[in-house]
Amino acid sequence: MNTSIPQLQLAFTLPLDQFDLNVEYTTTQQVTGVFGVSGAGKTSLLETVAGIRRNARGRICFGGETWLDSTKNISLPAHHRNIGYVPQDSLLFPHKNVRQNLLAGSKRAHRNQQQMNELLDRVTRLLNIADLLSRQIDTLSGGERQRVALGRAICSGPGLLLLDEPLASLDIALRYKILPFLHRIKEEFHIPILLVSHDPIDVQALCDDLLVLREGAILAQGKPRRVLTNPEIFPVADREGYQNIFQADVDTHDGETSVLRMGEGDSPIRIITPRVSGAPGEKLLVGIAAYDIILGNQRPEGLSARNILQARITDIQSTGTLNLVTVTLAQQVPNLVVEVTEQSCREMNLVTGKEVYLIIKTASWRILEEVD
Repeated sequence: MNTSIPQLQLAFTLPLDQFDLNVEYTTTQQVTGVFGVSGAGKTSLLETVAGIRRNARGRICFGGETWLDSTKNISLPAHHRNIGYVPQDSLLFPHKNVRQNLLAGSKRAHRNQQQMNELLDRVTRLLNIADLLSRQIDTLSGGERQRVALGRAICSGPGLLLLDEPLASLDIALRYKILPFLHRIKEEFHIPILLVSHDPIDVQALCDDLLVLREGAILAQGKPRRVLTNPEIFPVADREGYQNIFQADVDTHDGETSVLRMGEGDSPIRIITPRVSGAPGEKLLVGIAAYDIILGNQRPEGLSARNILQARITDIQSTGTLNLVTVTLAQQVPNLVVEVTEQSCREMNLVTGKEVYLIIKTASWRILEEVD
């Protein structure tokens, strides 16, 4: 458990139209995801923590401060809860330019002018919005608006950042470009984050812990990889199939392809991907769909696929229609999940501990690049 992150305690009930939202959860993880289908109660949970929903009964505590305790008639209003809130539609002030929007909550940051200027400079560099400061909101693209909304929340100096489907309003291509900026916020600001999403790619790339809601109840919780491969949860996350998301370092470039490096030490894993724009040493988020990986019992020869990686099976879970096979490549390298039919699993005699080979086409890697 990461004791440097303030503890968030949720134990409340909120009546909704179709059901009651019942939440009992405590965490000191930096980024907690709230995942589920539309209508599961995700946004209502976030709004209760934010103090927007005022009819919840129970307790909410953060960092030792009580925000809600219905038995003691304690219910702090939203502006006293030390939060940065980014709703689905961003809600920027249309009559203010980008700089004014970023500084709109700066009075809450309790910093002197020099500290505020340093924070503003850091935020604008981190989110690549320094060139937008004099622009009016109605001239911004969807991705630019979302980055400004994130920047405004950070500039308010929050103790807890609440993000409600921060990428949902963007098309898929733009979402994958904005995702690395959220990863930057996590890595560089170390602000605790409660992230609502219905996209398994978002939660796996960003979250340290995950709650799954169904009709107001917590269906599962735990590490995203373990939760999303749970046979009971997998159908909820199966819109695009299971996606493996991890960090890799740019190693070299060769024509239309690049070599990325995963892991440290003397024997890192190297993968060949479509050419990326990053310079050698730069970190990127990389994705590969579980259904885009082929398993082999022996090292194949004479294939056009350029990624052939030796691995060992660590777990096999059945979802009823197929098996999710988890494999390990090397120490300090994230495990990968591979989708295999029940029949293939039997015919290949796939069992825990068995050595196998992963076969992946270069074009199958999904590179989550940063915005230029």
